[in-house]
Amino acid sequence: MRLLAHLGAASCLCLIAPLGVAADSVDVPANAAAIHESRITLDTHLDTPAHLVWKGWSILDRHSTEDDGSQIDLPRMLQGGLDGGFFAVYTPQGPMTPEGDTAARDAALMRAVAIREMLARHSDRFELALKADDAAAIASRGRRIVFMSMENGSPLGRDLTLLGTFYALGVRMAGPVHFLNNRLGDSSTDPAGPQWHGLSDLGRQFVTEANRLGIIIDASHASDELLDEVIRISRTPVVLSHSGCKAVFDHPRNVDDARLKALAASGGVIQVSAYSDYMIAQTKNPEREQLLRELQASYRAVADPTPAERSARAAQRRDIDSRFPSPRATFEDFMNHLLHALKIAGVDHVGIGIDFDGGGGVVGLNDATDYPKITARLLKEGYSPEDLEKIWSGNVLRVLRAAEAYAAR
Repeated sequence: MRLLAHLGAASCLCLIAPLGVAADSVDVPANAAAIHESRITLDTHLDTPAHLVWKGWSILDRHSTEDDGSQIDLPRMLQGGLDGGFFAVYTPQGPMTPEGDTAARDAALMRAVAIREMLARHSDRFELALKADDAAAIASRGRRIVFMSMENGSPLGRDLTLLGTFYALGVRMAGPVHFLNNRLGDSSTDPAGPQWHGLSDLGRQFVTEANRLGIIIDASHASDELLDEVIRISRTPVVLSHSGCKAVFDHPRNVDDARLKALAASGGVIQVSAYSDYMIAQTKNPEREQLLRELQASYRAVADPTPAERSARAAQRRDIDSRFPSPRATFEDFMNHLLHALKIAGVDHVGIGIDFDGGGGVVGLNDATDYPKITARLLKEGYSPEDLEKIWSGNVLRVLRAAEAYAAR
């Protein structure tokens, strides 16, 4: 967002974005570009912290999905008018053992430290936001806004006092689960099905502690039962930081209309993602999935790959996509989800959480340079500049203010 300056910015089988996707023909008229630039634009789910520890990789340099699979860096944020967002402290779900708890805790702490180190190293370009009102102040100084979120509560183990530790490090949004069930509750995608039928007892304590601290509850990845329960018991509104609409495509990660209405009625917000597997039907190909699993295993074997290793990985991904093509969602598919969410939940309860650098990105919406296309299309659909203000940041900042107010009480 440059308005104030003008007046006085994963981990599954797709650890890198699908490569080689064609450009989209969406034009961004000058008036739409100006409106986009004049708003605070926040994406509520950025997995970019995974790249901060890569050898030779700097967020200040311009990269490309073709070269290393990355989708967010400062030059592309500037080109796409992205003022910032919630940088995720992501931890994959590991074994629920004392050793697994320790490993998850340490991995999350190191990911949080990587974000803080980036902020310290580039304090003239990026700044940590700890309160909702910090966003406008940081944008007015010409810096990118960095909120911190936590994807997956497994690093907490059985010790919820650690949530206070992550709050002290800067975390202001936290989700209890990821792809699999854990001690806090049920995931929408665990092959074993529900374990708790919502939140566990520890998960309910997690909600209470998050409310006490002023941390937004993020129910993306949660089962329907968990979403129902957290909406019911949370004392502050809930956010789905990167989700889609089940009425558009019936996938467990997506939310049905009844729950969208319940989320909106409680003051919450759905931030619409662009993760192809959750947007359109996919063709099952066991050989492709096995190759992607092997590629993922190679990623995990080297925590901080060199530029040459990253290029080799990208080439491997291109080869898999070429040999075993899979349907790719498009910008229009993304807009179908976004427009449906706006129709059902209302403009006060919808935002943007693409899931860039975590497997998100579709044809025509493939990296940070493409954000203005969303603004242009929403204006074409009849949404006003004031509506855009809410969608791009106003709604999620309102929820954060509510969390701050409850914690203050």
